Amino acid sequence: MLKLVRLALTAAILAAVAVRLRRRARMPARPPAPPRAAQGPAAWWPGRPVRSRPVWPVWAAVAGVVAVVLVVALLPYEDTSGARLQAQRERHSALVAAAQRTVAPPSPTPEPAPTPDPYCSPVTGPVIVRGTVRPIDPKVRRAVNRQWRRIERWLKANAPRTYRGLGRPGRARTIAIAEAQMGVHFPDDLRASLLRHDGAAGFGFGAWFDGASNLSVREIRDTWRHECRLDSTDRGDDPWGELWSGRLIPVLVFAGMEESSAYALVDSADGSVGWDDTISGMGPRRPSYHALMRAVADALEDGKDFDGWRPAVERGVLRWENVEQGDS
Repeated sequence: MLKLVRLALTAAILAAVAVRLRRRARMPARPPAPPRAAQGPAAWWPGRPVRSRPVWPVWAAVAGVVAVVLVVALLPYEDTSGARLQAQRERHSALVAAAQRTVAPPSPTPEPAPTPDPYCSPVTGPVIVRGTVRPIDPKVRRAVNRQWRRIERWLKANAPRTYRGLGRPGRARTIAIAEAQMGVHFPDDLRASLLRHDGAAGFGFGAWFDGASNLSVREIRDTWRHECRLDSTDRGDDPWGELWSGRLIPVLVFAGMEESSAYALVDSADGSVGWDDTISGMGPRRPSYHALMRAVADALEDGKDFDGWRPAVERGVLRWENVEQGDS
């Protein structure tokens, strides 16, 4: 505002000076002064013209210009520069957002939620009435007992300490309760084996690392529950291709191995037996639990190679020697 006032005053002064100069330029040349006696009263003001035009109109014009400038300066002034700047910023932000939407890659499609393993839930698995004892095929039971007699006879004669580690006979009702709690059916040959020996400490139908131990009925159930808690996701139709499938029943635990690769498993659907051979991964190795028992009995009686291992005895304990390395 002060700047406008200063500009108005400067303009008024310049206008007054211009009018004054123009007026002087139009005035005629001053005549020679008459004798003092003839001048009369005008002689008392030397250099003053006898006639002069009034100066008040000029100053009135100047005052009017100043008044107009002051009025304009005092009028309320709305500074719209901030609003314009804000509007420009908003337009710029809108253009940037539109450009980003145009060039931004599409958001990734969310991965589908994992499918629960139906076999890990007794509710969705086979409906098994708690405590219902299913009959075992007599032929299967006789075949299993025949292999157990071969194994028991050899252990008693050659590895008595291992023989004493064989478990007592299991109970059919205990097996039936475990089946109901897990929601899977144990194959007949597995049930027949558990009825003769409910687990075995330090002996199992496997010969890898430091050996294997047969699991009891309760150990089978607890191990199955543990693995289902660790991995309850369904990853396909092939149970052997998954990290874990509730369709499989753990029957042996291998010493020196970890997680699911530590177990030999029976497929509750077709009865095949598989484990991780540390080379080709987890997969079926024998068509049935009875076939696994027979392979172990043949290796004990005839000293045959069993998947690269040969039986040996050290201080009454069954050990297995690696055929290629020649040590246990």
